[in-house]
Amino acid sequence: MVDLKSEESLRSAIELMYFAYREFTAGPDRVLAQRGLGRVHHRILYFVGRNPDLSVKALLDRLAVTKQALHQPLQQLLGMGLITNASDEKDGRVRRLCLTVEGVRLEAKLSAVQTKQLSEAFTKSGAAPARGWFSVMRGIAGTPTGSTFLNMKANARKR
Repeated sequence: MVDLKSEESLRSAIELMYFAYREFTAGPDRVLAQRGLGRVHHRILYFVGRNPDLSVKALLDRLAVTKQALHQPLQQLLGMGLITNASDEKDGRVRRLCLTVEGVRLEAKLSAVQTKQLSEAFTKSGAAPARGWFSVMRGIAGTPTGSTFLNMKANARKR
């Protein structure tokens, strides 16, 4: 049992999060490195793949980065033919991002590694601990109910 008031228990939780994140990203990092890409590229591919026609502004908001931080990795993905960038039909100033067929393949390969890890861990732990994990992750991420991604999809449908 975790002692929620013990600094030692909380520090152990910090260490577990670091080690879990390292393992969670190791497989995708190897695949990305073969193409000269890194984690920022993975995040872009993931969120564009999960929300086709995502605007550049919405991606900036989702990743909580500046235009300057997004520019180079996005240009690399565009240049490699993994993402397309097109003007919005209603407002030409808005740029919409979409994965290409090759981008879909790469994103699926990256996510397959991580979904397998999560599936195995959730299966081994059981439903109640899995629900607890989601609750803890929402609390850390600052999203008390549901996924922020679901909110993003709902907003995209309103446009």
